[in-house]
Amino acid sequence: MFPIRDHNPSGRTPYVTFALIGINILIFLGYFTTQNDFQLQNFFNTWGLVPARFMSGDGVETIVTSMFLHGGWMHLAGNMLFLWIYGDNLEEEMGHLGFLIFYLAAGAAAGMAQVLPDTGSPIPMVGASGAIAGVMGGYLLLFPRAKVDVLFIFIVFFRIFAIPAWIVLGIWLALQIFSGVSTPSDGGGVAYWAHIGGFVAGLVLTIPVWMRRGGRGYWQATEGHPPHPETHFEAARSNVPLIRRRN
Repeated sequence: MFPIRDHNPSGRTPYVTFALIGINILIFLGYFTTQNDFQLQNFFNTWGLVPARFMSGDGVETIVTSMFLHGGWMHLAGNMLFLWIYGDNLEEEMGHLGFLIFYLAAGAAAGMAQVLPDTGSPIPMVGASGAIAGVMGGYLLLFPRAKVDVLFIFIVFFRIFAIPAWIVLGIWLALQIFSGVSTPSDGGGVAYWAHIGGFVAGLVLTIPVWMRRGGRGYWQATEGHPPHPETHFEAARSNVPLIRRRN
């Protein structure tokens, strides 16, 4: 189940979103393709967010630097896809500088949400997913019924469904909460609490924008849809010839 695009066009060029995607990719290529596993681990220990180190007052800058590091190609690709889908619309609502501040603040809140459950952990946290979870939280508040195309893959079955954002993002958040509660905080793997903290922070930080739009009145006026015509994607027919079975 992969969100691949939304039906919510942006009326402004999302320069900050493009820049964040470009910076993340360039930084990743700069270290991931030039170092061996041992060097990568040292690199992550230095620039990733290590709870024990951070809480001792050392490596305060890693609350920011960790947002621009990724553990692998799929980690990077997944995060950049989600930022591409949801970032442009929030940037349009908040303005370029406002969106950048929002992104960094949500990422910092996500980092703290991962640090606080286990302040003595020596495991470095890396990834933009906490900040991007904040973008998703803000998107949910402003455009709960915007359509998001989701690619479903079940063995050999592939199909794209247009689903309201509140369902897509609600399922995603529920999975993070379930996984966060059921996964020991002292282990490695996915930073579920960073995702949860970033999402909640992003939602809260977007409330002033939502209130300026009219709050509940904005929802009533738009019925939760974007305040502009949505994009419609035409389904393309396959050119693969149909072979009929002979009797």
